[in-house]
Amino acid sequence: MISEENVKYSLKNLYQKKSRSLLTIVSIFVGITTIFVFISFGLGLYSYVNEFLTDSSADKIIIQPRGTGVPGLDPTFALTDDDVDAIKKASGVYEASGVAFKVAEVERRGIKKYTFIVGYDPDEPLIMEFYGIDLEEGRWLRSGEKNNAIFGYSYNFNDKIFSKGYDLNDNVKVQGENIKAVGFFESVGSPPDDAQIYVTNEFLEELYPNETFTYGWVIARVDTTDMERTIENIEKALRKERNLEEGKEDFFVQSFQDLMETYLNVLNGIVGFIILIALISVFVSAINTANTMITSVLERYKEIGIIKSIGARNSEIFKIFLFESGFLGFVAGVVGVFFGFLISYTGGKLLESLGWGFLSPNFSIWLFVGCILFSTLTGAISGAIPAHRASKINPVDALRYE
Repeated sequence: MISEENVKYSLKNLYQKKSRSLLTIVSIFVGITTIFVFISFGLGLYSYVNEFLTDSSADKIIIQPRGTGVPGLDPTFALTDDDVDAIKKASGVYEASGVAFKVAEVERRGIKKYTFIVGYDPDEPLIMEFYGIDLEEGRWLRSGEKNNAIFGYSYNFNDKIFSKGYDLNDNVKVQGENIKAVGFFESVGSPPDDAQIYVTNEFLEELYPNETFTYGWVIARVDTTDMERTIENIEKALRKERNLEEGKEDFFVQSFQDLMETYLNVLNGIVGFIILIALISVFVSAINTANTMITSVLERYKEIGIIKSIGARNSEIFKIFLFESGFLGFVAGVVGVFFGFLISYTGGKLLESLGWGFLSPNFSIWLFVGCILFSTLTGAISGAIPAHRASKINPVDALRYE
């Protein structure tokens, strides 16, 4: 351990070279701030995904047509009632329900907005179980119900969709027809999702009489004991129904876990890439710290010789310079974490006010501690070689150094 006297000596030297010390701290804390911000938002996204990993979703499988864009909007790639029936008959499937998507025009006092309207079967509301959606207020739709809808969270508030929000039993003009709001969903945390409208499949078909009614998704509740076999059974049933050869499917089948794993893999890649960029910044900062410490050794060459001549051991000289570089890293870590928290917290609140609540950061105590420790170690490691060099200085040569 370094002595108290040597600590005071090190701090005095850092203060005397405060401009250089400050620049070294700045070069490190920028990287630490970047790491803190992106990890905190990454943790927030991981936390959001984990909320979906519930028992109510674990037994769900989603079947989608292959194609581009939003499922169900391209009739070339769509699923039908016959496909739903075939899926229901597949071994391992307990129930299945089609979900349809259309683009809808919502109008109020001459102002028009466009969003997605979702059709589902209230007797088999698997989409609600799939996403864990619940009502904020109002009631659920009933089978065959028409001219009624459940609206997304944002319709219930001022300045979200329109300047004035809607209340229960208000009429909302959708596709030129007045539709009563019998319920509002709780917030999903995403403006597009919170602006969606949900109706029965029967009513959705009536709203678009000139369009072929098809499903963008089919959600099935299945036996979880052999999920892979059930997926194979569904694929086989659909190939038979659609007269397709194996390997030429115009649909794909995924379990809920597969969807989440795909999302997490993409998220891991994005967060990892950003952190890699931040680590490069920290690496450059470490080189700058090493350069600062080398310069410090050269400037104090004679001073080191005097200290060693009066009895200081090599290990003490090593500890002095190692402490100085580590201390710079520690201060940079504390400052970086402070600014990182400030930026993440402010950004999270701003995103939440804009309706993107699912992007809120997550602050773990280990994130604070880890960033500060990482910064301290970065400073210490970058100063290790200069510290070792200083400890090996010959006092006789140092005293003659000019």
